[in-house]
This record gives sequence, C-alpha cells and structure tokens, in this order.
Amino acid sequence: MVVRPLPSRHPRLPETPEPPAYDRRRAWLVLVMVVAFMMINYADKSVLGLAAVPLMDELGIDKSTYGLISSSFYVLFSVSGLVVGLLSARWSTRTMLLVMAALWAVAQLPALAASVPALIAGRLLLGAAEGPAASMSMHTLYAWFPPGRRGMPSALQIGGAALGTAVAAPVLTWFIVNLGWRSAFVALAITSAAWCVVWYAVGKDGPYGGAAGGDAPAAEVREPSGSGGRDAARPAGKTSPVPLPRLLLSGTVVGGVLSAFGSHWALAVSSAWLPVYLQTRLDVAATSASVAISAVSVLSLVLLLTVPALVDRRKRSGRAGRATDGLAQGAAVLVSGAALALLPFTEPRPLQLVLVALAFAAHSVALPLHYVTTAAVVPAARRGAVFGVVAATGTLPGMFVPYLTGRLVDGAASEAAGYSMAFLLSAAVMAVCGAVAMLAIRPERDARALGGEG
Repeated sequence: MVVRPLPSRHPRLPETPEPPAYDRRRAWLVLVMVVAFMMINYADKSVLGLAAVPLMDELGIDKSTYGLISSSFYVLFSVSGLVVGLLSARWSTRTMLLVMAALWAVAQLPALAASVPALIAGRLLLGAAEGPAASMSMHTLYAWFPPGRRGMPSALQIGGAALGTAVAAPVLTWFIVNLGWRSAFVALAITSAAWCVVWYAVGKDGPYGGAAGGDAPAAEVREPSGSGGRDAARPAGKTSPVPLPRLLLSGTVVGGVLSAFGSHWALAVSSAWLPVYLQTRLDVAATSASVAISAVSVLSLVLLLTVPALVDRRKRSGRAGRATDGLAQGAAVLVSGAALALLPFTEPRPLQLVLVALAFAAHSVALPLHYVTTAAVVPAARRGAVFGVVAATGTLPGMFVPYLTGRLVDGAASEAAGYSMAFLLSAAVMAVCGAVAMLAIRPERDARALGGEG
C-alpha cells in the first residue's frame, strides 16, 4: 500500500536566492582603483586653494572674487550628483566612473588661460563631473562588497580623499612654487587621463549592485515587527517598492544627510580657505602650509581607518546599534565644530595648529558612516538613486560657503574678525547638524520598516 502525502494547505514560498560568491581578489582590485579615483578627485578640489595666493596676486582679485571662483565648482555639483544618482540603475557604474575621470582631465585645461571667466568655466565643468563621484564610486564598491564587509571599504574610499589631499598638498605645492601655478593643473589633467586608461582595462561592475539585470539577489521587504511580534520576510518581487520619498524622509537617511552637510561645511572651508588662512593669518610659508595640510589629511586618514573598522567589528559581533551608527557620526561633526569655535580665541601657535587639525580632520569620520547607515536601510535596487540624492543635499555647503567666507573676510573690520565670524558661523551649523544626526539615526528600526539590507 502506497501512502501519498497529503497536499499542504500552505503553498511553499519561493526560496530566497543565495547571495553571489564574494570575489575577494576582484573586489580589492576595484577598491584600489576607487581609492585612486578619490585621491585624484580631492587633488582636483584642493589645487585651487593651494594656488590661491599666487593666483590672486597675479590676477589682482580680492578674496570675494576668489571665493566666487571656488564656489562655482559646486554650482552644478549637487545637480549632477542628483541626476546621475537617479539614473544610475540604468547605467554601468564602470562607464560612469570612466566618463567622469575623462571630464576631470578636460576641466583642468581652462586654467591655462589664467582669467577669472576661464577659471570659473573650468571649475563649473569639474564640479559637474565630480558631483556624482563620491556616491557612484561608493555604489561601485557596494556592488563588490556584501553587507557586513562595507565599513572598511567605505572608510578606504573616503580615506582616498584624505590621502589625495595629503599627497597632493606637497606635490602640487612643489609644482606651484617651482614651475608656476598653471603646472599643477596640467599635472592633474595628465593624472586623470592615466587613471582612465587603467580603469578601462580593469574596471568591472560587481555582483551586489541590485540593478536591473544584475547578479545581486532580490532584496527582501520586511514587515514592521508590530504584527505577530516578529518580522516577516517576503521577496521584493512580490511587493511594491518603497516610494523614494519615504526612503529619503526616514530618520536614518535624514540624520546621515545632516552629518554629511556639517562635514562638507568644514570641508568647503578647508579646501578653499585653509591654505590662505595658514599663509596670511598664521604667517606660515607656502611649503610649510602644505606640510600642515598634509598632516591634517593624515589625521583624517587615521580616523577613517580606525573608527569605521570598529563599527564593522561591532556589526559582525552583533553589537551594532544606535551608539555605533548615530553617535559616531554626530560626535565627529560636533568635535570639529567645537575646535573651529575655539580657533579664533587661541593664541599660541602650537595650540592653533592642533585646533586646525581637529577642526578639519575629525568631521571626516561622518562621510563613510553616513553611506553605511543609508545603505543599511535602503533596498539595493534603490541604493544608487538614494545615494545620489544624499550626496546632492549633503554637499550643498560647497555651493556657497567659500564665497560666504570670502565676503565675511572682506566685509569685516579686519581680516582676523572676518575669519572669526566665518569660523563661529561654521561651528554653529555643525553643532546643529551633529546633534540632530545623533538623535535621528536608527538603522535597525528603519531597515525593518523599509526593507533594507540591515
């Protein structure tokens, strides 16, 4: 007698596909190229500040005009980051990075004309080409590293920015002092072109991209834990995608944007005005100022290689949470703001340099962590679009802070008073951003509600 099994009353749900294999070798090759990409990116940003003093002297421009040139870099920066982010699901990240770096090379050439309109045109093009760079290169990395392995790659990606400034400051200053300030722009154009050649040969899209037609597994949408006392996972294909506005207005994404906003405010001040401040206010020679800027970048790099690594370790041990994700970002911005607030009231030179280092290095910790927390709450298929919006809003200070700082310095009773007003205003904005980020970021809660990777 054959016993037939009774048919189940509950049809079996489709099994969740296994994640793709983690190709460590290829992932780290892409990481090296992305770090080099970010090094060039930040060298491009810093070259104008490094050349500011001889450039202003040769062209006979005041600090407000220089601030306008510096701010022009960000006019299209946020817009291009937003547009490319929203369209990223349709485009190969390999191709996007290649096109961006090629445009960087072209954008350096108008500086050879040595006029204010030419400099503004070059910075406008460079800003448009660099707007999506941080978010799309991070998206490229996340397509190669699975959840739980992203903290250190994120830190190294942002660390490429710090390393780029650390290397670029003395090298480009040597070009400026010995060969003229135009030579620094030419050197960067050649470097960008060389990166394009290598990336064309080795670049490749990763398996965790979540784009249509990709190899990434379907994201799951989890119901909030309110019904039944437990989370229910369902394949993403069986549910409607979470609307983009809901993703962007979650506490974790908003808090991450604010931490990035505060960090980029400090970054905008340092990239445009720190070389000028060191040379004109602290009477530091150009070569010594480049060493000081390198030291600030090295401190940023040390922080980027330690704090996110601790975050990753806590995640793998199951101890991640609010203290790991939110407090670290907010505290980093708060520490930088506090140092910036104290700087105008400090007299001894060594203490001034210590405060400069803290003010323009500590905030950098927020940059990789805000991508990590955003990725945790956003489904992989929407990550590129959300990263684009986050980058566009978080980098808005660059559009007006350099010009605003120049206006404050030119309009004050003295140069010292102008810098004091600019630094105190910056500190106040950063304090608000850091405090709100500490309160708003809740990745575990928002990941359950939005179907993020966790």
